[in-house]
Amino acid sequence: MTIEPDSKDWTWVLGERCPECGLAAADVAPTDITGRTRADLPRWQAVLARPDARDRPSPDVWSPTEYACHVRDVFVLFGERVQLMLTEDDPQFANWDQDETAIADDYSSQDPAVVWSQLVPAGEALAAVFDSVPADAWDHTGRRSNGSEFTVATLAQYFLHDVVHHLHDVRG
Repeated sequence: MTIEPDSKDWTWVLGERCPECGLAAADVAPTDITGRTRADLPRWQAVLARPDARDRPSPDVWSPTEYACHVRDVFVLFGERVQLMLTEDDPQFANWDQDETAIADDYSSQDPAVVWSQLVPAGEALAAVFDSVPADAWDHTGRRSNGSEFTVATLAQYFLHDVVHHLHDVRG
């Protein structure tokens, strides 16, 4: 069975607490996201070390490894987007279809140990990007292809929700 593509617009998490994972992203200072990102990396290691890391809890839900692949790719994507926002005036981000990526990169067959060895450097690289944001640049803007507008600060908060939410999804 294939996974139903996620077509929800999750930008609402910038204005209210997520009822599933409990995070109120807007309450997290953008400058605290680096620490949160690094602190969550060992939790992903524990998830990927579980014997059931490759098992889907049901045929229509990603396995912990598939979620970790997605998070690894989110680290890279958001790092690229923040860099664009710091170097260009109000860039429009290229479209990214997470479901197409999961199929094209065959997330379901990836080795949890290999994913872990890629996830950590990607997470550290993104944390370094957030560390490099000058104090006067958190309000730089960028837009997704669907028109959603972000500042560097709100993109960081949106990113954090994605990672925290997926840790919740995998009971990490």
